[in-house]
Amino acid sequence: MLTVTTANVNGLRAAAKKGFVEWLAGTAADVVCLQEVRAEESQIPAAVRAPEGWFAVHAPALAKGRAGVSLYTRREPDAVRVGFGVSEFNTGGRYVEADLPGVTVASLYLPSGEVGTERQDEKVRFMDAFLPYLKELRERAAADGREVLVCGDWNIAHQEADLKNWRANRKSSGFLPEERAWLSRVYDEAGYVDVVRALHPDQAGPYSWWSYRGRAFDNDSGWRIDLQVATPGLAGRAVKAWVERAASHDERWSDHAPVSAVYEL
Repeated sequence: MLTVTTANVNGLRAAAKKGFVEWLAGTAADVVCLQEVRAEESQIPAAVRAPEGWFAVHAPALAKGRAGVSLYTRREPDAVRVGFGVSEFNTGGRYVEADLPGVTVASLYLPSGEVGTERQDEKVRFMDAFLPYLKELRERAAADGREVLVCGDWNIAHQEADLKNWRANRKSSGFLPEERAWLSRVYDEAGYVDVVRALHPDQAGPYSWWSYRGRAFDNDSGWRIDLQVATPGLAGRAVKAWVERAASHDERWSDHAPVSAVYEL
């Protein structure tokens, strides 16, 4: 079995003070992918910079206090790569991947965007560059007899079932028609599978992000944007996937919840 968890921590230093340290110590995951770490490696508390029993890889953004992705693995990776070969994003703290036996696992933080701003332009450029890489990664892995699993905050709700208030967000970044169409291309053209949706095809959510504003969490008015996206061979071996939703608003250590899946290898 391989258990993988992905979580946007909304600042690892803050999360470490709110319960992430205890969560990491208690998780049964074999791989943990983090996004929005927002810290240089030297700024990360020792308890989560190099925790006992884990091999940790941190890929911070060159811009201080922004983005940042990390990977924790129980087994030492055979290889680690930061970025995906596009100079604009290689130092942006957006992507890191590691080779484990039979599978390449990646942590992705796709730009969130904001309609009518440079942030949305950056998101579009990222998507334009990342889709060809996903195709290349799958082909390269297949040639080596490997599967691929790209986990992280994809910042796109693909279907109406992936966010509570979809009607009010039809012109919002994260649910724009062109973003949703791009994610369809990841599945249909690049040949990947949304693991959680494949296991839960007929339900709303399960949501993984809730705004801190208002009572979004209490009302389960969320978005499903934290995804595990796998090549078909691995996706077909997924036996369980769930969102580790906190029991109460006060027990959250991020505005996102961890998303976990178990694979039979």
